[in-house]
Amino acid sequence: MSDPQLQIRQRNLPHWTLDGSTYFVTFRLAISPFDEAERRIVLSHICTGADKYYLLIAAVVMPDHVHILLHPNKGITLSRIMKGIKGASARLINEYRNTTGTVWQAESWDRIVRDADELEEKLQYMANNPIKAGLVDDISRYVGWYCNPESL
Repeated sequence: MSDPQLQIRQRNLPHWTLDGSTYFVTFRLAISPFDEAERRIVLSHICTGADKYYLLIAAVVMPDHVHILLHPNKGITLSRIMKGIKGASARLINEYRNTTGTVWQAESWDRIVRDADELEEKLQYMANNPIKAGLVDDISRYVGWYCNPESL
């Protein structure tokens, strides 16, 4: 059995992948900000892919960007996961808005989470994002928030 190999590819941003890793991913809107219903649509879609394609640790859908902490299932690449999340959620948002066209910016920013301390730091960052933006004063009341405590 061979050791997992770090793979590095680059478009505009570098993308490092390593089998068995957990990732912190950020991607941004290319259109006007999401309303509450649209945040629900995107979060619901992200949660729908959990278990089948990845272990979803946490997700926060902000009005203009999304953060996700996830661990791909064996044999599923991060690239495939992001294509599925962005492609299907774009279709759902366009249907909701009765529009067509690009919803997300082309690239996502991703980082391999290196240890439990970094995982906790990223989770806290995500939970504080809507609070810092003045959208809520308690993350449990934010419409675009999901955290799976069993995955920690």
